[in-house]
Amino acid sequence: MLMKSLTRFNHFVIRRIESRITKFRVNLRSQGYVLLTVSLLFMMSCAQNEPPKSQLTVMSYNIAAGFGDIDGIANVIAEANPDVVGLQEVDVHWGERSGFINQAEYLGAALNMHTFFAEIYTLDPDSIHLPAKRYGLAFLSKYEFVTTKNHTLSRLSTQTEPPELIQLPGFAEIAIEKDGKIVRLFNTHLDYRSDPSVRKTQIQEMFEIMGDLDDAIVLMGDLNAQPHAPELGPVFAAFEDSWKDKNDPGYTFPGDDPVRRIDYIMHTKSMKSSDSKVIQSAKSDHAPVMTILEF
Repeated sequence: MLMKSLTRFNHFVIRRIESRITKFRVNLRSQGYVLLTVSLLFMMSCAQNEPPKSQLTVMSYNIAAGFGDIDGIANVIAEANPDVVGLQEVDVHWGERSGFINQAEYLGAALNMHTFFAEIYTLDPDSIHLPAKRYGLAFLSKYEFVTTKNHTLSRLSTQTEPPELIQLPGFAEIAIEKDGKIVRLFNTHLDYRSDPSVRKTQIQEMFEIMGDLDDAIVLMGDLNAQPHAPELGPVFAAFEDSWKDKNDPGYTFPGDDPVRRIDYIMHTKSMKSSDSKVIQSAKSDHAPVMTILEF
């Protein structure tokens, strides 16, 4: 009789323990569901509070002083419809090769874009009846400029014989505002000679000028070196390359049948790029490169 009582008591205790364990598991499961729900709601709230990403379509184009057809250059840009264009080899009243016109202003007016010209050279005119001859780089933008600067770099001047390494302007910087966000864009044209020493110096100087790379910064232009060139190593290390197509080398030079990639659009790691492309055109000896930036 005692044994039966103990057995019934043991069964009773076991059932109570099992019941409490079951309730404990249910409570844990319920708490888990609650925590999961709260977490999901929190993440959804954060996503809703994040500002939407902004996009900017950017082009880099060495126009070779118009290549005898500045209207053709304008048409190439118009068809691509970028927000910002960095131009290299731009003439302003330079000479007969470009009809003595101000190419930067001409393109800006034709495309209804804001214009900033950054000269490398300013020379006396061929006639007292003409304005000074200038040659350099330019920015075209659908957005007003917040700031514009023309920085100096070490250059082997093409206007002296023999070439002399001196400080000359022509590293163009603009800042624009898009959706309340500031983007800084730099436009450069590095030394073309086979000896990389000047390009190496220019790249070091550019980094000093650009400063903090945590911001939204774009570096574009004709770097006159292919991606494997050692002097471009610091650029590829600090910036993201907008060209990501592993099946297409992205050749940009010469324009009529490109076999080398020397024109680039790079951006800081806080930005993303997509839909990068080289626009096939023989209107210049370089083909323009374009990308969509997100920030």
